[in-house]
Amino acid sequence: MDVLIYLIPIALFMGGLGLVGFLWSLKSGQYEDLDGAAQRILLDDDLENSERAED
Repeated sequence: MDVLIYLIPIALFMGGLGLVGFLWSLKSGQYEDLDGAAQRILLDDDLENSERAED
């Protein structure tokens, strides 16, 4: 039971740290364009790569 004296504050600190990280990501706009990343993988970039190889 003595270990709970250490584990509870550590768990609260880590939870608060996660909350601060999440709020920072919201503020910095990490979740603004959710569909952009999903669509970007479908784009064909073979033309761009072949043009770079020729230069």
